[in-house]
Amino acid sequence: MIKLLATDIDGTLLNDNREVSSSTIKAFKDLHIPKILISARMPQAMTHLQEDLKITDHPMICYNGALVISKDQSIVDITIPFNTISDFVEIARTHNLHCSIYRGKEWFVPELDFWANREINNTKVEPVVQDYGRTLEYFNQTRHKGGAHKIMLMGDEEFMDLAFAKAESKKLPVHLYRSKNTYTEITPNGISKIEALKELLKHDFSNITVEQIVAFGDNYNDVTMIKEVGYGIAVDNARDKVKEVAVEVTDHHKQDGVANWLIKNSRLFQ
Repeated sequence: MIKLLATDIDGTLLNDNREVSSSTIKAFKDLHIPKILISARMPQAMTHLQEDLKITDHPMICYNGALVISKDQSIVDITIPFNTISDFVEIARTHNLHCSIYRGKEWFVPELDFWANREINNTKVEPVVQDYGRTLEYFNQTRHKGGAHKIMLMGDEEFMDLAFAKAESKKLPVHLYRSKNTYTEITPNGISKIEALKELLKHDFSNITVEQIVAFGDNYNDVTMIKEVGYGIAVDNARDKVKEVAVEVTDHHKQDGVANWLIKNSRLFQ
């Protein structure tokens, strides 16, 4: 019996318009269990989706597990240290890449370039626009609040290849994740979606086990989650590595894969 639903957002839950479809909204409404959005996104880029799904009172897992929020409180809060933030700003400058820096509800960009505007369109969030120097000064002066939950490098593939290799060679205390050829996401070491889920179970849902979770995903950062939960489901557009560890493959995210699976398997929630 399934007692909790966890789902990735981009490429999994959302349709081609980056929205939750009416079918998904109805499928969520018909499920009377905790429903957790779990994403690389920042909190502000997830709350409007919670509103659409009528689950604003449910926890959320942000930044691939670096920040877990329940009842407006952070139950997991792991950040990248200041010196490492500075290292990635320098890498971005050297290789002509855009560098976005995130902490909690804050998102900092050096300018409203193509990459920043693309993320604004995708996430419906407005960033703080200021030069890298001011952003680094701000993080230096507020070290007591922690570092960054995520850094995102964006730019041309050939420059990204060089930057990724440089970052790997420096052996910085972070996890590097190439989500697209033109995107590299940097998160704190030791975090993952499945570990964040386990912490959430301990904090909020001690009567639920990992085996009683259904999780949906599509990308490399979903692999361990899909592999470890009781019901790991890949959407049809998922990476092969995700499909390999999934117990089942549902329809493409553009064809309501999550909603379709929930409807077909309603007996598992009784």
